[in-house]
Amino acid sequence: MSQPNRITLVTGANKGIGLEVARQLGKAGHRILLGARDAGRGQAAADTLRGEGIDVRFVPLDLGDTASLARAAADIEANEGRIDVLINNAGVALEGDGNATTANLDAVRRIFDTNYFGTVAATQALLPLVKKAGDGRVINVSSRLGSITLNADPGWDYAAVKLVGYNASKAALNMFSVILADELKDTGITVHVACPGYTATDLNGNSGPQTVEEGAEEIVRLATAANPAPTGSFTGKEGPAPW
Repeated sequence: MSQPNRITLVTGANKGIGLEVARQLGKAGHRILLGARDAGRGQAAADTLRGEGIDVRFVPLDLGDTASLARAAADIEANEGRIDVLINNAGVALEGDGNATTANLDAVRRIFDTNYFGTVAATQALLPLVKKAGDGRVINVSSRLGSITLNADPGWDYAAVKLVGYNASKAALNMFSVILADELKDTGITVHVACPGYTATDLNGNSGPQTVEEGAEEIVRLATAANPAPTGSFTGKEGPAPW
């Protein structure tokens, strides 16, 4: 997979892992479409990367606004013509999430609106541009917290982290990814699910032990390696992750 001239869209790329993924892929020769819903922060992030010599353009994109997604798709079609790699990175974790009996339902719905419904909507809006690439890739950024197998294991290191909104939204995203991979299996497009690992970002109050550079590692590998993993698989930098 030749890296120069690859066009990569990263959602939620104005900070954290998304920004670092954009940075690393830009340095690898990709043209970066930096997706973010906040125009000021998105443009500032793009300006920062451009100052580092990266070919980047800010694309306003709000996962909760279908009109915004349609505008983004039309904009990219007019200016770039295709997307080679679509990285669905945008996601939220919200106060009020918690266990099954006490989680705030409004918080749970808002989490699903972004992490699941928003990602599905973005994929549906942008997939026609990925199809124009011929050998495109879709990378959905998930978490081992979305693994039903691991959540059911009391001996897992993070077994105590039972968030009915966040964990379930990532489990739903995993299912969407498997179904999408099956639908696209004869098109040349591959679908990958990436677990960055517990990384210090605003999402978790910067409590994760990994740096954003480490958190970006698996996503960048999936975007650049010739044959990074079978389509429809779930991986982290340690290898395959259980569903």
